[in-house]
Amino acid sequence: MDITTEKKLAAGLSITSNAVIIILKFIAGIISGSISIISEAIHSMSDFLASVLTFFAVMKSSEPADKEHPFGHGKYEDMSGFIEGGLIIFAALYIIYEACKKLFMRETFEVDTTLGIAVMLFAVAANFFVSSVLFKVAKKSNSISLFADGEHLRTDIYSSLGVMAGLILIKITGIHILDPVIAILVALFILKAGFSISKETLNNLLDGSLPPEDMKSIEEIINSYKNKCILGIKNLKARRCGPSTDIELTILFPKDMTIEKCHNICDEIENLITQKLGHVTIMTHAEPECEKCGKLN
Repeated sequence: MDITTEKKLAAGLSITSNAVIIILKFIAGIISGSISIISEAIHSMSDFLASVLTFFAVMKSSEPADKEHPFGHGKYEDMSGFIEGGLIIFAALYIIYEACKKLFMRETFEVDTTLGIAVMLFAVAANFFVSSVLFKVAKKSNSISLFADGEHLRTDIYSSLGVMAGLILIKITGIHILDPVIAILVALFILKAGFSISKETLNNLLDGSLPPEDMKSIEEIINSYKNKCILGIKNLKARRCGPSTDIELTILFPKDMTIEKCHNICDEIENLITQKLGHVTIMTHAEPECEKCGKLN
């Protein structure tokens, strides 16, 4: 099975799983009267919309480069991930709003916890399985949107566990006011995840540099060739573009080295960088050392 098909199947599995979980959580929340369960249903709704976005982003980003998009369609995945982060943030704020309304209203309320506990347990098991599939395929394909979708489901696991623990505590103690308090705590956790995803994908959309550890790895690979007559590097630039990484660099060689030898060394460096970072597109320029450019790095 090719990697594009795996990505589509993983995204489709996420959509189906989220749809089932949303229905179950809303039913359980309405029947039990629990705002924490309804907050989880809203969270899962944002996951579902994100999964749909991911599915179409994966399909679009897998299309080859064309006249209108000569550098490919990888940015569709970054845009999808950014929107997903926004959906998580919106869902968290809405949960806080609804929980505060229930927390501060004067009338008393009770929560039927048994059904909610069963649904939360099912959601944890289903999301653990689906998120594991998403992370596995995301790692193989270097897909930021599948990774973001997996992060979505992982936060859903933790929040579902939190809600389930709270419902068990309510069942034991009979303190029903804990329900909206748990919903607010879950929302704060979701909010943090949303900001984290949005920050990473926005950096990619704005052509931000790779993480420092990746840039350091590139420099270490190049510098390991200094004993093979490389004099230095300059103009090293790298960015993420959906599932791919674009790298541009200039390597300084002695001015009397043959073009063939320079080319062979550049090929070796490009292969090592690809092995280290995965799917990359590298544009390497070999430049002779001169008095004007001097030695760098």
